[in-house]
Formats: sequence, structure tokens, C-alpha cells
Amino acid sequence: MSLGPLMVDVAGQTLGPEDREVLRHALVGSVILFSRNYADPAQLIRLVQEIHALRDPPLVVAVDHEGGRVQRFRKQFTVLPPARLIGHQYDIDPQAGIEMARSCAWLLASELRGVGVDLSFAPVVDLDYGVSEVIGDRAYHKNADAVSALTSACMAGMREAGMASVAKHFPGHGAVVADSHFTLPIDRREIADMDADLAPYRRLIANGLPAIMAAHVVYSQIDERPASFSRRWITEVLRGDLRFHGVVFADDLNMAAAVTVGSMLDRANYALDAGCDVLPICNNRPGVLELLEGLRAQPNPASQARLVRLHGRPAPDRDTLLASARWQAASQELERNTLRPELSLDSGRA
Repeated sequence: MSLGPLMVDVAGQTLGPEDREVLRHALVGSVILFSRNYADPAQLIRLVQEIHALRDPPLVVAVDHEGGRVQRFRKQFTVLPPARLIGHQYDIDPQAGIEMARSCAWLLASELRGVGVDLSFAPVVDLDYGVSEVIGDRAYHKNADAVSALTSACMAGMREAGMASVAKHFPGHGAVVADSHFTLPIDRREIADMDADLAPYRRLIANGLPAIMAAHVVYSQIDERPASFSRRWITEVLRGDLRFHGVVFADDLNMAAAVTVGSMLDRANYALDAGCDVLPICNNRPGVLELLEGLRAQPNPASQARLVRLHGRPAPDRDTLLASARWQAASQELERNTLRPELSLDSGRA
């Protein structure tokens, strides 16, 4: 069975009968986990193994696990710092900042691969303009060159650990105040004024970026639809101008900014028509069932091939990882870096 375009969630720490039925549907290709799905590493390993065993090829299992305030699994995982702290280290010593970005990303990915999770939605590539309610300290830096260097290091660290990276939120969420979870942000800049936002993507793509998540932001001078639903952004700019050949994720179709596009079926169709490969629908099982019933998406062999490549590569199991000299050294170095007074998050910004 091929992998379909829908990314869905599950209710709890084990799979129920409806979960299994949904995950076996041909339109589903991936699963996103949340904090509610986690009790401890042993339980998570069992859950991921059960999800993987349902299909061949296995469903891709993902989680939002950036570090800072967006880290779904914390107990018995390394608590990772927000990206801004790594950006502060870069300001003090650029090479040390790059090494910290790479090491944190390796820890993130190796610990997730140790429990079987295939994918994390990281890194955040948005520039820190100091205005965004939802991005904030999730951004590495305000300078495009710094973001390019740090996110490239993040991608390299994740790759070393056997995990593909997902750069987000294309083409840039940092210059709008509104949070797309709750309302529709509108960025009124011309595309010529967004060169800095696009610069890190150019570098990441040149280095083999596997996946991108598009933003639910309207760039009103370019298209009336949010980027996740825009052929101009996904097909013309991202696939065409930037020559990106990896997986394109829409942002969650259940977010308030997506509701402005229309019904759940409208949102799915617009995102697919725009060129997205994967459509996450989070915390809305009725919406998932509506799409399983009504979506008439034709199989896309190119999308399916891209999605299969997001499976995590072989990696040490959790016990082996935690006993390794590299994990211990990386953990100790992270602890030393995050305790330094000069790396305080109090940057004077609101």
C-alpha cells in the first residue's frame, strides 16, 4: 500500500480500534504525536512500533520537537534550549554557536530515533524580527546569514542522527504579529522585500534539504491565499524558482488561519492543488473522517516517493545511545552552555 497525503493524530498512549481503522486508510501516510501520546520511553517505543506495524511501507511517525517551548516529550528526554539561546551563543562566538546548533540537533534527532520516531518538525527558519507572537524565541536570529549558518548546522546534526529535517515556516512567519493558530496573519511586503527570509531556504535547499513546511500566512502582494494553499508560492516559487525537490508539508489544516480558505475538504483540495505533499490535520478526528470519506485525491507517485524517503534511517536503540560517549559528551556540553550567565534569554525584547 502506498502512503497517502494525510497526516493524522491518535487519541492516547495506545491505539484504539478507530485509530487503527483510520491509520490503515489509503489516504493516510503519516502520524503526528503529541504530549498526550507520551508517558515514558518504553510506552512510546511500543506505540511507535504498533503504528509502524500497521502498514507496508510503514507510516511516517512525526512530532513537533524543536526545543524550548515546543518539545512534546520532556520526561527522560534531554530538555533542549530555545533556538534564540543558540543564536546568542553565535553572537558571542560564531563557531561555538554553529557547533551548539549541530550538537542540539543531533541530540534531538538521536533521542527520537532511539524510540523509533522518524521525523521532527525542525528547524525553525523564520527570522527574528521581534514582532511575532508565535515565533518569538523559536527563531535563531534576526540576521539571515546567521540563520542560514545555524539551520544548516541543525540540518547536518539531524542527518548524522538518521533523521530528515523539516524547515519551517516557508516563506517566513517572523514579520507578522498574529499567530496563525488563532487568526489569519497578513504580510504586506513585496516578494523583492523578502530576500532575507528566503536566503536561508536557498542555502538549505542547495545542501539537500529534505522537507519544508509552508506557512498559513497571506502575503497579500503575491497571492490572496495563504502560502500553504498557494500555487504561486509552492509550485512557482518553491519548486520552480528555488528548485526544491523535497517534501512540502502544509501547516495544520485545523488552524484558524486555514479555516478562512473554506471547508476541510476545500482546504485539502487547495493545498494539494498548490503542490503540497502532506496535509496534517491535528486534534480534529471528525475533520479527518470527513476527508477519508470525501477527498478524491489521485495517487501522486512523486509525492509518495518523496514521503517514503522521510523514514528515519537505522540508529542505535535508546539504551545504546544513552550509554554512548557521544551522547554523554553532548549532554554535558549542553548543560554547561545553558548554565552560562551570558546566555540568558533576557535580551531586552518584548
